[in-house]
Amino acid sequence: MSPAGTLRTRWVAGSAVALALLFAGAATVASARGDGAPAAPRTPSARSSDAGFARDMAVHHQQAVEMSFVVRDGTEDEDVRRLGYDIANTQANQRGMLLGWLDLWGLPKTAPDGQSPMAWMPGGGHSAHDMNGMEGMEGMEGMDHDGALMPGMATRTELGRLREARGKKAEVLFLQLMTAHHKGGVAMARGCVEQCTVPVEKRLARGMVAAQQSELDLMADMLAARGATPRP
Repeated sequence: MSPAGTLRTRWVAGSAVALALLFAGAATVASARGDGAPAAPRTPSARSSDAGFARDMAVHHQQAVEMSFVVRDGTEDEDVRRLGYDIANTQANQRGMLLGWLDLWGLPKTAPDGQSPMAWMPGGGHSAHDMNGMEGMEGMEGMDHDGALMPGMATRTELGRLREARGKKAEVLFLQLMTAHHKGGVAMARGCVEQCTVPVEKRLARGMVAAQQSELDLMADMLAARGATPRP
């Protein structure tokens, strides 16, 4: 199957899984509120890993969607544009699920007072170098590193460069930024797999790890075809 066909197949499958997980999540919360089965498991608290992951990954995904739309306007290369389209659709769907769960849990979409981004992960409220060496955490020394609040996020300066780039330069920069973004997202999703307690959310996090790892391999090949490599 061609790369284009592989990407289309991945997106269709991912969308179906996303919808199934959303319905499963609604059923789980309905049960937690007493609307379904008599057993009523406790919903996550605002400071839980489940809520923290949902809030932070929603923000993380939003930037991936933004970068994907930016590169669409910066290149005519169909492979890069198709990859951006797939990422934008998949992560927009997942972002909707994460925000939907916060609504179903009756929790705010912003962190509680005094809780910084990534505080739900071990060492997440501190410097990047205190975060157990997890991949994607490098360069996150402060709460706001030029707008990069979480692992792998591009800075405001980098986003500005991407908006100005055209052609091959835009393609390479997008692939490099998205590679770092995916590595950070994988680290966050693995954190949820380890710490989240809501089964449907853990399953979504596992799916994120698998899908983004696959896209990391694809982006490495695309960079190599352009004589470039991921950033260190």
